[in-house]
Amino acid sequence: MKKIFLKALPFATLCLTIAFTSCNPKSDKGSQATEQTDSLKYSATIDGKSVKLYTLTNKQGASVSITNYGGRIVSLMVPDKNNKLTDVVLGYDSLGAYRKKGEPFFGALIGRYGNRIGKGKFTLDGKEYSLQLNDGVNTLHGGNDGFFSKVWDAKQDGQKLELSYVSNDGEAGYPGKLDVKVTYTLTDDNALQIDYLATTDKATVVNLTNHAYFNLNGEGNNTILDHELTIDANAYTPVDSTLIPTGKLQPVAGTAFDFNKAKTIGKSIEENDQQLKFGKGYDHNFVLTHHDGKTPVAIVKSPVSGITLEVYTVEPGLQFYSGNFLTGADKDGKGGKSYPHRSAFCLETQHFPDAPNHANFASTVLKPGETYKTSTTYKFLNAPVKKVD
Repeated sequence: MKKIFLKALPFATLCLTIAFTSCNPKSDKGSQATEQTDSLKYSATIDGKSVKLYTLTNKQGASVSITNYGGRIVSLMVPDKNNKLTDVVLGYDSLGAYRKKGEPFFGALIGRYGNRIGKGKFTLDGKEYSLQLNDGVNTLHGGNDGFFSKVWDAKQDGQKLELSYVSNDGEAGYPGKLDVKVTYTLTDDNALQIDYLATTDKATVVNLTNHAYFNLNGEGNNTILDHELTIDANAYTPVDSTLIPTGKLQPVAGTAFDFNKAKTIGKSIEENDQQLKFGKGYDHNFVLTHHDGKTPVAIVKSPVSGITLEVYTVEPGLQFYSGNFLTGADKDGKGGKSYPHRSAFCLETQHFPDAPNHANFASTVLKPGETYKTSTTYKFLNAPVKKVD
């Protein structure tokens, strides 16, 4: 297993009131009561374990709220061009909504295997393993029993939240007992760092990531098609009609998938391209060119809010998803908002989808005695943005 360093930048609170309560030591009792009430909406006991909401706040007042149910980022408050705190991630107002059938993994930690595994099968050391099918004929994000639905042990230390979970041998069909630790750190320069560690007692496959849905105009805005996107990738992995990679590395030059020069997400999304039809838009893994953890692998800018998101990782791939399967049918987003078609985007750092079934993809195998280590950073800046096409 290739060891990688991942930083991430989440700032969130459950609501704007929580953000100001956290950063203002003179907050009144009414604000404190509101924070306590919102926290209670995430308090429960599931599978005998306590679920709570944890809020990290930095010196600038930016904040992130995370529940240990699925390690989900519930809210991420960052300053816009006018230094007004803006919630840039989609989510729900209470724990119950995150447990409903068909919930789209809002803000969740994803494992054991992020993205898809074709037909829910792979062979390791001569033995075939069958996984839970939860995406038609395929396995998506670990199956029905994925990490997004687990209660993690949590320990907060100021601006850091450490989550731990033990995935037993055979859980969701995966081999080996996997000990996992994920640490969220909110830095004072408005970056959310996510560090992942895992060890196993039997050879297995591991591909961990986070599934935050971003809208830099502010969650609840009806589109992200005006966002300006750059991705440092000269190729992507084309897929079949079930969104499983074919195994090829397709150059992006001359296609709708070329984001080496900044362009709006909506500019090419309706082109007559079979890959876009398969994904109903962008839902593809990009082969990153300079994934050294020091250079942004993706940059997204909102011409409305002036918020810029920079993504750093040493992972070889980045799944860009343009929110194609959001419908807005359920008006149960935060504050009763609707999250319609293409009202958010995801940038999931990862090894490639279905890698266990493609020898030419970087290996996701983790063996006893090895340590899986990766890190991703989501960093937020705020300044007026010059509009591009």
